[in-house]
Amino acid sequence: MAFSVNSNLGAEQVYAALAKSQTATQKAQLSLASGKKVSSAADNTSGWNVGKKLEAASSTMKSQLANIGSAKNFLSTAESALQQVYDKLNDIQSKQADSSDPLKDATSLQSDVKTLSDEISSILSNTKINGVDLLASAAATFGAGSSNVSINIGAKVGDNSAALTALSAGNAGSLTQSITTFQSNIRTAITYIGNQDQVLDSRSEFLTSAIANNDAAVSQIFDTDTLDSQITASKGQIGSQLATSMMSQMNAAPQQLLQLFR
Repeated sequence: MAFSVNSNLGAEQVYAALAKSQTATQKAQLSLASGKKVSSAADNTSGWNVGKKLEAASSTMKSQLANIGSAKNFLSTAESALQQVYDKLNDIQSKQADSSDPLKDATSLQSDVKTLSDEISSILSNTKINGVDLLASAAATFGAGSSNVSINIGAKVGDNSAALTALSAGNAGSLTQSITTFQSNIRTAITYIGNQDQVLDSRSEFLTSAIANNDAAVSQIFDTDTLDSQITASKGQIGSQLATSMMSQMNAAPQQLLQLFR
């Protein structure tokens, strides 16, 4: 190996190796500290791009899952209200049956039917969440997965105003008014709610699985492999110590030239 006063090629090469080792060590230590092996696009351009798309998709699906929760609350509240309506219709039917007994007080029965009918009208008109009329003939649309879920309970309940008017009159006609169609409409509406609830359960199951898969993929891309980073950091620290020692020796080598001038 030739010696030169103006340059020390060996020391420069050791310096380059030392810088490389320290860079790798610092990157591994940062990865351990942050828990991320990809903190910016510079770390892994394609991985960062794919990971951010997956994160956006997961965020959207989580919002859709929350929408499904709102939709299920919508259905649950509506079903509870319609169950009450159906129970009261059954009570009315019982009162009407009692009216065929001449020993019963027809006036009291008519009053009972009117009270029950008024309660049914109140339930149908005032079942709301945050100002939204759950039993109105207007669709409520919830973003739930790949396509929206449109719920229109009012369309299934139908128009029962004529029967309600007759029942609310509180007269002899209220005891003879047929409620068969009314009862059938309420049963249809409750069955419809059950079907919609099943659809939402299916969407919820799919989204939950998709979110888990997406999050796993994001973790694979961004999260650090703790053991691998620890090994790299330890190896880098040892390499840096050795390179520093070699740097000292290589810098001392040109001093041997001075012996030629003694």
